Amino acid sequence: MAPQTPEELTAAVERDGIEFIFAMFVDMHGKPCAKLVPVAALDQTLSDGAGFAGHAAGPMGQTPADPDLIAMPDIATYTPVPWRPGLAILMCDPHVEGKPWPYAPRVILKNQLAALADRGMSLYAGAEPEYFLVRKGADGTLRVADELDDAGLPCYDAKGLTRSYDFLTTVSKTMNTLGWANYANDHEDGNGQFEQNFQYADAMTTADRMIIFRYMVHALAQQRGMLATFMPKPFGDRTGNGMHLHVSLWDRAGTTPLFPDRSDPRKLGLSPLAYEFIGGVLAHAPGLAAVTCPTVNSYKRVSAGAPLSGAAWAPTFVTYGGNNRTQMIRVPDGNRIEIRLVDGLANPYLALAGVLAAGLDGIDRSLDPGEPNTENLFDLSPGEVGLRGMVQLPPTLAHAADELVADAALREGFGKVPGGAYVDYYAAVKRAEFAEYHAVVSAWEIGRYLTL
Repeated sequence: MAPQTPEELTAAVERDGIEFIFAMFVDMHGKPCAKLVPVAALDQTLSDGAGFAGHAAGPMGQTPADPDLIAMPDIATYTPVPWRPGLAILMCDPHVEGKPWPYAPRVILKNQLAALADRGMSLYAGAEPEYFLVRKGADGTLRVADELDDAGLPCYDAKGLTRSYDFLTTVSKTMNTLGWANYANDHEDGNGQFEQNFQYADAMTTADRMIIFRYMVHALAQQRGMLATFMPKPFGDRTGNGMHLHVSLWDRAGTTPLFPDRSDPRKLGLSPLAYEFIGGVLAHAPGLAAVTCPTVNSYKRVSAGAPLSGAAWAPTFVTYGGNNRTQMIRVPDGNRIEIRLVDGLANPYLALAGVLAAGLDGIDRSLDPGEPNTENLFDLSPGEVGLRGMVQLPPTLAHAADELVADAALREGFGKVPGGAYVDYYAAVKRAEFAEYHAVVSAWEIGRYLTL
């Protein structure tokens, strides 16, 4: 049971032999930022928070002239770090001058969930993080860490799992020590690619765990002389890294699910509320992509052609269907929907906030998503796509940023900040990121145009 009071936290720290605490929050990009707090100073940190120069941390809506960003710990997030005895993590909500800072991703999701509770509902989520284990050569090139992992169809390969057994089981045991209930670990579709799953929970808990999971995988890989990457498309000829989100609405107490309905005439087992939620996510998918696919590299995964293994497993069009992995939204059963438009570098707080804002707009406007798509969308030609009138996902981060700022529901959902609307700030950062990338002359351009 997670501690809820300072007294319970003190008892947990003594029980677990904790000597230092990471007071942690994330920036827009999902980078974990922390201060290492000795346990002797924990009481002061709980009452006063940990101070940061927000401008130095990352895109947090601050300049060097602004007052300190104060990270206030959330006691219930207390998480010992099993591979580093004596260390624990407390996730924090950044504040400025005594008020929650509206640029902070965790604060944005917390505000969204509070508004959802006012509607008498709660959001539950599960995440499916994918990553590659790689090594980096002296020339900067990447190669798969396991040199024997070169099969043409490596997905679910037992031999590949065996060679990475030590690493995968260490991550699994660590998750289970923390009470996350790891239930599956598999070799994914790319050489050197893996996925490790843990039990769903309320949306905030799942987002916190995703931040810690990525930190955990990075740290454990580096201990073994490898690098872990959640980059959406580290290899052009292999499947990219997704972080599919399984989401569902429940009553406010989290005891009654609101998505299942056995009488569903569309035979997916969903309630009218669930279909309206799907309708909202579909309606706002182009703008939502800026948050769920937040990097330049993301768009080399979305809408990508088939890699060596034969399938991209990433969405191309704004569609939904049943248990069909070529759709942007898959409905594996009536309890949840799987949103496949989320990649490995998505900030989980912002991704869940965006999904929730889109879905609630669908509910508010009683949007009907239409009949589920049953086709293999990876096989459609451009002409067939045109005949069906399907909406294509944005081709670049710049296009997605334009869609985001034009989306009124997402603008409202992400909230206001001192400078205006958070989506405008977010889009400005992402447009600058795209412009920086676009200014680089690539080897592809040299090869194609040098002597044209």
